[in-house]
Amino acid sequence: MAIRYPAVAGTFYPKSEKALRAQVESFLDFTASKEEVLGIVSPHAGYIYSGGTAGEVFSKINLASTYIILGPNHSGLGQEYAVDSKETWQTPLGDVLIDKDLANSLLNNSTLLKEDNLAHIQEHSIEIQLPFLQCLHNKPFMIIPICIGGRDLEELKQLGKEIAWIVKDSPKKVVIIASSDMTHYESQNIVSKKDSKAIEAILDLNEDELMEKIKKYNISMCGYAPTVIMLKATKELGAKKAILVKYTTSAEASGDYNHVVGYAGIMVK
Repeated sequence: MAIRYPAVAGTFYPKSEKALRAQVESFLDFTASKEEVLGIVSPHAGYIYSGGTAGEVFSKINLASTYIILGPNHSGLGQEYAVDSKETWQTPLGDVLIDKDLANSLLNNSTLLKEDNLAHIQEHSIEIQLPFLQCLHNKPFMIIPICIGGRDLEELKQLGKEIAWIVKDSPKKVVIIASSDMTHYESQNIVSKKDSKAIEAILDLNEDELMEKIKKYNISMCGYAPTVIMLKATKELGAKKAILVKYTTSAEASGDYNHVVGYAGIMVK
């Protein structure tokens, strides 16, 4: 079986199963009331910085059988729209199978997606999401990891439509995860102001507005492309509103208010 091994265990999160499970469970609220969602935005920084934000949004969603996880391509390797060709993703908490049936349906019906593992080898943005799902699930679940390097708005919206078509035709319960941090490495004041503009567009379910604001205000939101895709797909699937679950910055953990990264946890339903 072809396995994608973890790239950032021991750096972004603990390498040992025991330490990782303890840390992730400290971020999760197992008693939180659950909501039916079509998609979420979840951050992907080191857990000491963004784990609390990710944990809060994951705690509030009804679980699915398959998660389409869209992450930005930080390395520049591989295809622009890359579905991993491996069969399994591994973390210190165990293995997660790729939903090959749904992945193949996407590949066969998409004008943009290519099967490619090079884009995923060093990428952390999708891997970071898995331990939260592993701690929440008592039963096996599957994923479709899609690494996004493309930036063209029309292509991103087209891929969102293609994902929605396949999800509509599937009997499986699917949640679409857009992995993204917000503004990077500016002062707390500037980060908060810029992020409020991007978050406003997401809460409006307006991917065009999000792209406009990213460009107009020079917002360094690394996962804006996955977020555009998720917004388009969930709207095609009937999404009517988005809810900001939590917003934080790295300053809360680091104490550095001059070089700050923002993190948002958002549900789309």
